[in-house]
Amino acid sequence: MTIILSAIIPVGLIILIGYLTGRTLKPDVQSLSQISVYILAPALVADGLYQTTLSGQNVMMLLLGFGLLSALLYAIVWLIAKLFKLSPLTQKSLMATTILPNNGNMGLSITSFALGAAGLERAIIYMIGSSILLFGVAPGLLKGQGFLDSIRVVLRLPLIWAMLWGVSLRIFAIQLPFDLDEAITELGRAAIPVALVILGIQLAYTHFAIGKYELFAASLRLLIAPLVAWALGIAIGLKGLDAQIFIIQSAMPTAVNTVVLVTEFGGDAQTVARTIVVTTLGSFLTVPLILWMVVGR
Repeated sequence: MTIILSAIIPVGLIILIGYLTGRTLKPDVQSLSQISVYILAPALVADGLYQTTLSGQNVMMLLLGFGLLSALLYAIVWLIAKLFKLSPLTQKSLMATTILPNNGNMGLSITSFALGAAGLERAIIYMIGSSILLFGVAPGLLKGQGFLDSIRVVLRLPLIWAMLWGVSLRIFAIQLPFDLDEAITELGRAAIPVALVILGIQLAYTHFAIGKYELFAASLRLLIAPLVAWALGIAIGLKGLDAQIFIIQSAMPTAVNTVVLVTEFGGDAQTVARTIVVTTLGSFLTVPLILWMVVGR
């Protein structure tokens, strides 16, 4: 129980600070988000891959697990849409809120507090797969564009280039001069608290409402997704810390950037925004339960 409280309470406190900041100071969220997306998050990814002690097999298995999980969740939403004759707009919205987890703001923070540096480096690998899905594949799914358009979006992501840079430094054992790696590390350390503050500010700006749809969408994201991840982890042979991180990261609420994608490429932005709020608040009940089941301390 101590490790669960130690993981949840610090995260909640930082989000609360962000929420109060949003209600009082009303800062420019877009500028903060750009700093996070284009500077801090890439630094965290590059530093994590540069310093990682994970084997290539660990990395590939986590990414494989994430890819299979996303495909299964997409299939579940597609089946639900056919059974209940959902409109294309509703289907897109439900698909987006189900397959796009908040592995940056929430996932990295909780795994870092709960499982330390070893957990964090695995969570970063999961986040890389999630980022590719969020910014590369999801726009194509929402808009109905082809594979090449999705690839172009991926190549414009600083996270992707940071990933390649970090992997290259690691493979070729390149030592950066003048302690530049320390500067990148410091930027990466700022990524998690800044992302949580941004999440709190965005919650302060979002209208909160709970309906049957929001509760159903939240149950898919917070309950069904980790359950499917647990079964899939067993099926593909994930064990130990790899399996723990895979399940915990899969239990995160819907990514905040989902509403941006839906607004731009297709879906009901208001419904998605409400679902994000419901899943984020609901995760403070479900994530401790998942942690208790997975970590057991």
